[in-house]
Amino acid sequence: MLNYIWFFMIVIGVIYGFITGNIEKVGSGAIESATEAVKLCITMVGIMSMWMGFMEVARTSGLIRKAEKGLDPVVSWLFPNIPKNHPALASITTNIIANILGLGWAATPAGLKAMEELSAKPVEQKGGNLPAYVATDEMCTFLVVNISSLQLIPVNIIAYRSQYGSANPAAIVGPAIIATTISTLVGVIWCKIKCKGRTRNN
Repeated sequence: MLNYIWFFMIVIGVIYGFITGNIEKVGSGAIESATEAVKLCITMVGIMSMWMGFMEVARTSGLIRKAEKGLDPVVSWLFPNIPKNHPALASITTNIIANILGLGWAATPAGLKAMEELSAKPVEQKGGNLPAYVATDEMCTFLVVNISSLQLIPVNIIAYRSQYGSANPAAIVGPAIIATTISTLVGVIWCKIKCKGRTRNN
């Protein structure tokens, strides 16, 4: 679908350039944008490498494990049907920690692993078992928590602002914390309401 959207936008841009006589600007704009994209990628690789290094140091020193223990009550409340020994719990906790630190690239592999483990070892639903092709309450809740993603340090946005000449790239931290806190709370409340509603209906 995204391929069709981008194709449509490119075609519209080229047609508009021909109609307005600015086709040369369209071409130069495409080249400049490609150059900016490469520069941005290089900047992001450096920043993400640094934060991934911090994550590895934290993991080696045991800080990640301590953080996981601290999040155990929250994770147990969010996913009450997942037993303590389920392999997905470690991946879910790692994903949440990475998202809180603004490391979306580090959170993605853990998120995919959690979904894979939840699929390989399905969690029994209180409202009755679901068909294999239907996402469980835990899968849906995890997806919402991952997307809403409470962030204390929005690394990606700070990097973008720095790349494009912001005088204070970190000024976004406060608003980002407020916005992601609200989005996470709304997402969690909605999931809890829907999960309780499905259980009652069954």
